[in-house]
Amino acid sequence: MAQGEILAGFLAPHPPHLVYGENPEQNEPRSQGGWEPLRWAYERARADLEALKPDVLLVHSPHWITSVGHHLLGVRTLSGKSVDPIFPNLFRYRFSLDVDVELAEACAEEGRKLGLVTKMMRNPNFRVDYGTITCLHMIRPQWDIPVVGLSANNTPYYLNTKEGLSEMDLLGKATREAIRRTGRRAVLLASNTLSHWHFHEEPAIPEDMSKEHPQTYEGYKWDMRMIELMRKGRTREVFKLLPQFIEEAFAEVKSGAFTWMFSAMGYPEIPGELYGYGTVIGTGNAVMGWNLQREGLSTLGREPASLARLTD
Repeated sequence: MAQGEILAGFLAPHPPHLVYGENPEQNEPRSQGGWEPLRWAYERARADLEALKPDVLLVHSPHWITSVGHHLLGVRTLSGKSVDPIFPNLFRYRFSLDVDVELAEACAEEGRKLGLVTKMMRNPNFRVDYGTITCLHMIRPQWDIPVVGLSANNTPYYLNTKEGLSEMDLLGKATREAIRRTGRRAVLLASNTLSHWHFHEEPAIPEDMSKEHPQTYEGYKWDMRMIELMRKGRTREVFKLLPQFIEEAFAEVKSGAFTWMFSAMGYPEIPGELYGYGTVIGTGNAVMGWNLQREGLSTLGREPASLARLTD
């Protein structure tokens, strides 16, 4: 079996408004557009994903919340209707997806070896969360690549941030080893928003972009600071600042997907490509990519960096 590769990682935020703005046939509500800069950013990311030709997409979503352990989708085909509990007026989406169960089981096994609690989700009627569905639709609307879905264990919320992100670092290492061992050519999707301060009242016309802007100037400034570091490949500085960013900008990266992805990639010190930035109900969203294949870093034989060493 060929050795696996992590071809790329994408910061791929999941506001359901982006699916609503596209009017795909799977989504019941109809819109008049909206959030075009972010939707066009995803179009550019899709082109780069297409060129990579991955075997599988792995997505970590903050909206599949599991209090005990890290859960992984473990049913080969899942279908149904995913509804956003906050915005059911915008997102009622009929989905059908194929799961790479072998790789998911390998991730769970490698996680247990590192001391994590892991569990396979075997319910054939499981309704996949809207964060996972939105992320996958926006990056690959053809739905023709198998997926591995990982839950948000929420340890960064009920432990302290440092302890919680250390667990996500371990989950990334387990994911990396599972990909290597199974020979997959994988792409990772961190389904996270950046600053997460948001408005609490929706405009009468949700897609009225005259009402869309950052909820706080401080959150916006933090987003620009972190994006600029990521664009320059200053990964060490990003992770040193991450706890402060989380605290002061209420950043959704606290849920762990961003740390999981970078850990699996080996914390590469390479520039991220910013496809676009925009706000949704005031939250800051960046679509970004790190192309490891192009940088000669996709093979997984080398010893990866650790979060502890990175932030010392």
